[in-house]
This record gives sequence, structure tokens and C-alpha cells, in this order.
Amino acid sequence: MSLQLKVIPVTPFQQNCSVIWCDETGQAAVVDAGGDIGRIRAFLDAQGLTVEKLLLTHGHIDHAGGARELADALGVAIEGPHPAESFWLDQLPSQGTMFGFPRAEPLTPERWLHEGDTVSVGNQVLDVLHCPGHTPGHVVFVSHSANVCIVGDVLFQGSIGRTDFPMGDHEQLIDAIRSKLFALPDDMTVVPGHGPFTTIGDERRSNPFVADRRYG
Repeated sequence: MSLQLKVIPVTPFQQNCSVIWCDETGQAAVVDAGGDIGRIRAFLDAQGLTVEKLLLTHGHIDHAGGARELADALGVAIEGPHPAESFWLDQLPSQGTMFGFPRAEPLTPERWLHEGDTVSVGNQVLDVLHCPGHTPGHVVFVSHSANVCIVGDVLFQGSIGRTDFPMGDHEQLIDAIRSKLFALPDDMTVVPGHGPFTTIGDERRSNPFVADRRYG
């Protein structure tokens, strides 16, 4: 038995909301429910999944804007991101105004996450990495059993997260990718917050921002 994953692109930003579930128990979690809650719920219902929690990688509105609505509708808790992300979660209303999203109220998760924590989905366990830089409290979810990591806006196929937003830090981001993500297996699948999947090894070899050859 293993962890299953389905990406549902949501919001005008086509953010990769991930539904993950334990195929032994049918227990599921929704990662980064940024919006389009009806589409997410339709998939859950079609698959007969029981959501036990919501997970957040970070507090930008395309990732977090629909989380409280969905969590309340399902009667479940939100876990993540890291406490440093309160800066962005408190600003969800102004983010919505800025980008033309439906209003989202400030959000405080039921459980903040830290480096070294784990989250469970049914019988599956994912490790938590704190990977700041794109935002200060960004976290990444790693399933070693499924050989997959859900990285939000830290790393993309051929690119990295933006660091020109308030509290972004380019050097922090590079360090998090190279010291934490690149410590993962080369064949591990990377599920980014936008765009196609990639692997740790592919980005280590060819990503123009963080590839090994750039750093000797």
C-alpha cells in the first residue's frame, strides 16, 4: 500500500493543489487548497476519499486562499506552514484585493509545522522541511515511501521561487534547495506549486539557478 497523489490546478494562477491519500485507508489530505473548492470536493467525492486534514506549504493566496473555507466545510484542521508564515497568512484579505481573488480571511492553522516534524495521512507519514526564501515560513512535504516531495514555490522545473516579495530572501532560498532538497534522492519526484513535475536529479544537473555546476 502506498501514498497516491492527484494534482488539481486551481485559481487563475493554475496553482498545483495536491490531493494525497493512503490507498490502504482511503484517508486523504489536501495540500494548498488555494481556491476552486467545488472542483476539489468533486474529485474527493468521485474517489470516495475521507479528508482528515489540510496542509499548507505557505501563505500566498493562490495556495492558501480557499483553505479555511474547505477545512470548515469538511470539519478538519489545517496543518502548516511554519510560524514565520503568519506574516503572509495575516495578509490574505489584502492579497485577495491585490490580485482580484475572492476575499479570504486571515488564517491561523490549528498546527504550525517545524523542521523535523511529520504529518500523517492514513498510514502514510511525510517529513516536514522548513525551506524559507520564497516566503519566510515555507515548508516542504516529503514522502520517502512514495519517493515524492511537494515543494510549493521553492523549486520548479528549470526555475526557483521568486524572492522579490516582502520578506523574500534569495540566498536563503538557494541554501534551502541545495542543503535540504538536494539531499533527497536524485530519482525523487518533485511536485511544484506551478507547472510540470520534475526530479531532484534533473534540477541538480540542469537548473540554471541551483545546478551543481554553478556552485562547483
